[in-house]
Amino acid sequence: MRLPIARQGWPFILPLLGLAILGLALMPVGGWIFLALTAFVAYFFRDPERSIPTDPGLLLSPADGKIVAVSPLQDDRVQPAGTLVSIFLSVFDVHINRTPITGTVVDVHYQPGRFLPAFRVNASDLNEQNIVTLQAAGSRVVIKQIAGILARRIVCYVKAGDELNTGQRFGLIRFGSRADIIIPPEFAVCARLGQRVRGGESVLAVAHAQPTQSTHAAEAESDRTLV
Repeated sequence: MRLPIARQGWPFILPLLGLAILGLALMPVGGWIFLALTAFVAYFFRDPERSIPTDPGLLLSPADGKIVAVSPLQDDRVQPAGTLVSIFLSVFDVHINRTPITGTVVDVHYQPGRFLPAFRVNASDLNEQNIVTLQAAGSRVVIKQIAGILARRIVCYVKAGDELNTGQRFGLIRFGSRADIIIPPEFAVCARLGQRVRGGESVLAVAHAQPTQSTHAAEAESDRTLV
């Protein structure tokens, strides 16, 4: 049976648990403090299963959190045209990142930077980040894993050439952070500012080729995943 905790969490959880056990034996107050820290870290690294929508043409959220920006982008040498959707992850959100759509990884690029609070607008440009570019059925989707003031470690499991399925885990960001996704023009965006989303479940956009009723169904699915 798979434990619902990301493997990257165990190097933090096990030492804290050891200190908690030692503390409970020698100094109960300190032991309870370390036990509380162990519980919080285990909660932070939780990795629950998700019900992945299988309808064609859907673009899903790559992360849990709150949408803090929905902005149109112009095509330039730095980024493709489309719509930028930014998701802020607090320390209480699941920090596992999931693939928004089935496709092939064409590039993974690490960009060093600062550690501004992840909810700030300029964090998308200035903060340390890992940029994953995915080619999906004629569309190119860009996902950014962005470090925040507490997040100092970005983990990415994938490399160029990997084939990924919708909702597949591809990485995580330790402690408070941000995830950006650049949605290509071929999709109609249904993400809303202030909306709470769940990685691998909440619908952010629907391919324009889909009938109108599919868009309505996607919006209904997005509403059902609000938390």
